[in-house]
Amino acid sequence: MSHFSSIKIRESLSLACCTLLHAAPEASAALLDDVEVDSAVLIYSEADNRVSLIEPIVKLKTELEEDQFLSVQMVFDALTGASPNGAQASNIAQTFTSPSGISLYTTNAGELPLDSTFRDTRFALTSTLESPIDRLQKNIYSLSVSTEHDWNSLSAGYTYSKDLNLRNTTVMSGLSLTYDAISPVGGAPIAFEQMLAPGFLQPKDGKKDRNTVDFIAGVTQVLNRKTISQLNYSFSQSQGYHNDPYKILSLVDDTTAVVTGDYLYEKRPDSRQRHILYWKTAHHLTADVINIAYRYYQDDWGIVSHTVDLKYRFELSDKDFLQPHIRYYSQSAADFYRHSLLASELSALPEFASADFRLGEFNTTTLGLKYGRDLGANQAFSSRIEIMRQSGNSQPADAFGEQLNHDLYPDLTAIILQLSYSFSW
Repeated sequence: MSHFSSIKIRESLSLACCTLLHAAPEASAALLDDVEVDSAVLIYSEADNRVSLIEPIVKLKTELEEDQFLSVQMVFDALTGASPNGAQASNIAQTFTSPSGISLYTTNAGELPLDSTFRDTRFALTSTLESPIDRLQKNIYSLSVSTEHDWNSLSAGYTYSKDLNLRNTTVMSGLSLTYDAISPVGGAPIAFEQMLAPGFLQPKDGKKDRNTVDFIAGVTQVLNRKTISQLNYSFSQSQGYHNDPYKILSLVDDTTAVVTGDYLYEKRPDSRQRHILYWKTAHHLTADVINIAYRYYQDDWGIVSHTVDLKYRFELSDKDFLQPHIRYYSQSAADFYRHSLLASELSALPEFASADFRLGEFNTTTLGLKYGRDLGANQAFSSRIEIMRQSGNSQPADAFGEQLNHDLYPDLTAIILQLSYSFSW
């Protein structure tokens, strides 16, 4: 962690904490009144016994004084299942060393290698304070802490917003700083080191960290009495450890592409720069509401993505609504994405390489439906179900030999279910 980043994070944390502590004594009584509670449970499940997730979320919001709001959000994630480890399928069974380095797991011939030891839990806590400067301006301070068994994260942010043009226009800008402390099971493997069998001392590189600076600027404009539009630009710069310590690459024979049985840990650049342009418009029809959004993403790893999101809210009555949802996502591959490495490359390895599917070229289509009902007495309920289908290039142009007998980017199907309940007192 750089000296500059550590100073900035300490300054932001001090500012956020001091503001929250100053507000607390004056508003202790108000914290017990006028509290809004949003709660939800998200369930995500991939086909073929791959990754499953259950995520309860609770958010509390209260008004400390006029136009000053404090919110606290708590999130808990529990993930289980089997996750692709990056290795290529083979015509024979393959055996891998677990992330701890002390046990084995085996993948049958012809199957996608999955790490069946995958387990994870995460708890995240975020507090936000919205504080007015005057009638048209406000400050927003945020502080977030997240912890996993092998990852801890601390983030602090500040956002300024101002209303213009008779409050028909709102401009905003914000900055956040994040520090991640990464402690992989058994220690971080050395990039491009060969995976060793249990019982052998795997070279490790200890704990790692990463610093991230995020900037956002945007404008929200009321176009007419029925239409509102938003345009944001985001920039992110991260420095430090970006490898996935649990991902490997297969070494294959130069002539036949047969897996040799040797595997190397991946290596990614130690910095990443991202640019994001986001546009969203909501239009109120006679009764229904249509929302459309587009997101453009580009980074210096060579990834470019496009996301189109469309929601149409049917007002079934003054209490019920139904909202179909469609989302399409398309992504190009990172410059260093490789489905495997040739055995001959051991003598002159590329600068970077990763077989992580998330860095490959793929498309994702999500179809969903949400139902909501106003229960009265400051209560509301909603539920949504979605099906997600992801597909990549199963036979890339550089595939050859035995690789032509396997799907090098298997399709992925997942079901998403969310139940939400909100109330206030």
